[in-house]
Order: sequence, then C-alpha cells, then structure tokens
Amino acid sequence: MPTRRKTKNKTTKNETTKSIEELNPDLHGNIAHKAQAALLLIDVINDLEFPEGCEILPHALAMARKIARLKKRAKAAGIPAIYVNDNFGIWQSDFRSVVRHCLEDGVRGAPLTELLAPENDDYFVLKPKHSGFYSTTLDILLNYLGVRALILTGIAGNICVLFTANDAYMRDFRLFVPRDSCASNTIAENRHALEQMKKVLKADLTPSTRLDVAALARGHFAARK
Repeated sequence: MPTRRKTKNKTTKNETTKSIEELNPDLHGNIAHKAQAALLLIDVINDLEFPEGCEILPHALAMARKIARLKKRAKAAGIPAIYVNDNFGIWQSDFRSVVRHCLEDGVRGAPLTELLAPENDDYFVLKPKHSGFYSTTLDILLNYLGVRALILTGIAGNICVLFTANDAYMRDFRLFVPRDSCASNTIAENRHALEQMKKVLKADLTPSTRLDVAALARGHFAARK
C-alpha cells in the first residue's frame, strides 16, 4: 500500500503568525477608526454620594471644566474619548443607566455629569474595581484602536486614576496625566499622586491647556525612558 504523503497546513501556520488585529481588523465592524492616542475619562460619571463627596466636589468641578475643553480639542484632532467608569457595585447596571442616574436622581454629582455627558461616538468601559484594566474590555479596545499613548483624567487621582496608570505603565503605554485634569479629596493627596506617577510611571504632567493633542494624534511623542 503506498504511503500517503503528509502535507503541511500552510494556512494555519500563516494565521498563527498574524496578530489579532490582522485576523479581525475592525472587531466585527465596531471599531470605526485607528488612533495613536486615547483620552480616558475615569469615573467622571459619578453621583459623589459617599462621605467624602462634599470634600471632592469643588475639585471635581474645576477638573471637569478642564476635561470638557480637552475632550473637545482631542476629538477634533482624531483622539477618541473612552469613559472608564465604575459600576458602583450595581451589577445589573449599564453605562447609560449610570449616566441617567447621575443626571436625573438629584445626586450631588449631577453638575459633574452635565459638564462631561458622553456623546454618541464616545466609547465606554464599565469597571468593577479601581483599575480601568482589571476584568474589563479596555485592553481589547485599545488594542484594536492601535493606541500607544494614553491621556488619563478623572477621579480620584490618588486611587482609580493612579491604579489605572500603574496597569497602563506595565502594558508599555506612554502616559500623559494633565495635572489640572484629575482630582482627589484634597489638593495634597492629588499632588502626591501626580508626583508618584511622574517619578515612577514616567507620566508627562503637562496641563491640559498646553497639551499638544494634534502631535499626540499623529504619534509624535517621545519614547518612555
């Protein structure tokens, strides 16, 4: 009986060398464009109905005005906005219900949500814990967008922004944390968190008003040292 000649499966071999993006370049049509940088708005849709909410509110409102202007400039330059928001322990919620709660239920954080209400072309990720990367789809979304640099904004600077920055650093993203676009319970706590992100995570703390979003959109940023 003649020996059957074995043939190599070239297709399988070639496919295994391709990246996920090459095999499925647009995530089933749901990723509209590519981007070198992304703007993360962390926990800005927030009712602030917790003991320290009164303490952080004035800092958060000042921050929100800065973020709103930064978001407008970033989107005009082609940088997508991604809301990375806590589900506040309500596992039956979705992002739209969180927004609706913050706008319609007479909560302390309503002015914050009014300033930073998401638009139809914004992305969103709900997170269960402090970091925007922990048990979320953020990694996959950034991968498909082709993002290499992150602009981190939001609250609290010394908790969820810091935890997200830590995880982003371990994933080799270039980090920009505008010093005027995150807030903590106190100015001192926020300043300490920013200093840590600059020293340990090599974050650029250029204020939002001076951040060159057009350059970031083109991928013109220095490599992390």
